[in-house]
Amino acid sequence: MRVAIMTTDKDGALQTRLDNRAAHLAYIEETRVVEMAGPFLNDAGTMCGSLIVLEVADLAAAHDWAANDPYAKAGLFSDVRIQEWKKVIG
Repeated sequence: MRVAIMTTDKDGALQTRLDNRAAHLAYIEETRVVEMAGPFLNDAGTMCGSLIVLEVADLAAAHDWAANDPYAKAGLFSDVRIQEWKKVIG
């Protein structure tokens, strides 16, 4: 199943994001369940959240993946939404 993870960074947390970026990208590479991903940008073009699309067995696997993401472990996010997603185009 495909699952979208949509996150919002805490205010003023850009340095937390930057400090944990390499570990986050390594986690994506290691786990091999990420189909596509990238940061949301604010009006200044600064990273301020994430969209990650996973291909996993079930929602429990998606929640587990999200909880073990180095960004989540570092306390980067003020909000995390995890929802099943259906690919229609692309």
